[in-house]
Amino acid sequence: MEKNSRRLGRGLEALLGPTTVIEARADGSLTHIPIGAVRPNRYQPRQGFDEKALAELKTSLDQVGLLQPIIVRPGGDGVFELIAGERRCRAAEALGWPTIDAVIREVDDRTLLTLALVENLQRDALSPIDEARGYKRMITEFDVSQAEVGDLVGRDRSTVANALRLLRLPQMVQDLVHGGKLSTGHARALLQVSDARTIPLLAERMVTDRLSVREAEALTRSKKPSKRRPRYSRNDSPQHAHIRRVEDVLRTKLGTDVFVALRGKGSGRVTINFYSNDDLARILEIVLGEPFEG
Repeated sequence: MEKNSRRLGRGLEALLGPTTVIEARADGSLTHIPIGAVRPNRYQPRQGFDEKALAELKTSLDQVGLLQPIIVRPGGDGVFELIAGERRCRAAEALGWPTIDAVIREVDDRTLLTLALVENLQRDALSPIDEARGYKRMITEFDVSQAEVGDLVGRDRSTVANALRLLRLPQMVQDLVHGGKLSTGHARALLQVSDARTIPLLAERMVTDRLSVREAEALTRSKKPSKRRPRYSRNDSPQHAHIRRVEDVLRTKLGTDVFVALRGKGSGRVTINFYSNDDLARILEIVLGEPFEG
């Protein structure tokens, strides 16, 4: 915690802080503002709110009250812009509260976005895609480097860089990651696939077959060009074309590299690659129709 506190820098942690209503009241920073005067944070990195979690928070507020004030900045004409606490504000509004406990801070736009990111990251409330979009927005709108973003939000530069790589994936795949149907591990495996047209198909397979990250990695490896794969000329014989179709069917079925080599007179060899013990067990289960117990 000490290391992260230092890395937040620029007084961000002091501005956001885990201040409770009791602490804010004691230091004189607590105030009451009309809920109708609160406007959403224009830099809110989270897209969409979990309705179940919101309902649970509403029940909590109804039973024990607000333990942590929202943080806002003045927006003029009696309006306030949220810095942190949108879920609390929404739940309180749903309960019909006319006012809400708040702490007012004077911050600029960059700090507004940074504080919104920090609050969500501390509470693990962001999807990997929302996190990446927040980083990208900081970089593009405020002209900061990946290292500076990391310093501001308490992350390593490599963490920021890896998050941003997720935005290279097709939108359909980003939606699966955002919705929790694919993990960041699955997404990183898909980033290794060079053929962009194949990525959505592989992603759908991962979701449909509920592949583990290891299985997903094996699947994406099977879609990479292999030096051992025989190359045929445009004048392929019908026999060779048939063999390629057989290979494609087996690759799709087994989710790994499969090669068929002809020896003549109707004989040949089928080579099935695997990349870990788990991968081998998965392939055997597909072939045998049941888990291999040997």
